[in-house]
Amino acid sequence: MIDAADKVLGRLASEIAHRLRGKHKPIYTPHVDTGDYVIVVNVDKLRITGNKLENKVYYRHSGYPGGIYETSFAKMHARFPGRPLEKAVKGMLPKGPLGYAMLKKLKIYAGATHPHTAQQPSQLDIGVK
Repeated sequence: MIDAADKVLGRLASEIAHRLRGKHKPIYTPHVDTGDYVIVVNVDKLRITGNKLENKVYYRHSGYPGGIYETSFAKMHARFPGRPLEKAVKGMLPKGPLGYAMLKKLKIYAGATHPHTAQQPSQLDIGVK
């Protein structure tokens, strides 16, 4: 379990991708999913550096000609607090069935509460600010 309050988006995402991939374990194998489940809380208090609040743009396409949409980080974070972190982690994982399986082990919550208390997750203190 990671508390994302006052953490920088990219640094937090790289640490989460490292854990999801299983690279922190001595049994790491590139073609096997050996990673852990990661619960991230307080993503609504996530930080971003520089002028990226308005300048960072996310694109999506409808599939039709001229159907490109763009959204700034500020708008996306206000409407869907966990989506910028999810997109950042997704870009750092391998593409294909293995990466999709790893991404399913990431649980993101905007507030401080989560429904996984029965699994007794341990608090992970990562050194990024």
